[in-house]
Amino acid sequence: MEMPHYVVDRVMKKRGRKHVFDAFDPKVTAFMVTDMQNAFVKGKVKADSAIAIMPNINLLAQKMREMGGHVAWVQLQAGETDGSSVAELYHKYFFTPQGAEAHRSSLTPGDWGFELCEELDVQEGDIRSVKTRHSAFVPGHGDLHEQLQARGIENLLIGGTVTNFCCETSARDAMMLDYRVIMVSDCNAARFEEDHMAGLTTVFQSFGDVRNVQGTLELLSKGVEVGNQP
Repeated sequence: MEMPHYVVDRVMKKRGRKHVFDAFDPKVTAFMVTDMQNAFVKGKVKADSAIAIMPNINLLAQKMREMGGHVAWVQLQAGETDGSSVAELYHKYFFTPQGAEAHRSSLTPGDWGFELCEELDVQEGDIRSVKTRHSAFVPGHGDLHEQLQARGIENLLIGGTVTNFCCETSARDAMMLDYRVIMVSDCNAARFEEDHMAGLTTVFQSFGDVRNVQGTLELLSKGVEVGNQP
């Protein structure tokens, strides 16, 4: 993807540089993969483009481990095994009754839809976290922040689906918690190209950086030698 000219112009006027960060030390960096579950990739609420980004996700995850970094797989839970919702307001007001049931039941632990796609290279030792809100950083609705803090994580690379929903929301909250954030453009997917661009441009302007896999790996390689640069 190419950032629209008006967005780049606005960013240059605001901060005087296109990219926010010059280097990330891999040892204090985690690659957070958001909601790459069967329900979103292959099931009732799927984003077809999420299938296409899985090789990129696996590649970046592999490189992160090789560099001494961390990989975190995050899953959204929407229902309890007794059929109740973990987000009643969301299901009551933002879905039809039928849509709420499909969303809830597809994202309940034990259901096929809740599980991570089998094509993903999930390894023993990776971080695993379940959230019950769109953002992975809402207190009381997930433990990702605590797990990252326990490992001394300062930087987050964000991928997954969908770009302008759970990925963007998590990026915003992560920045507010003082993580340095990069949205990896070709590791994110949305249902429509316009949605994908909306999520990336919003983060790019005020919440983090946007780079593709190649650019992210270059930034991590620099970090091996020089560490983080504010």
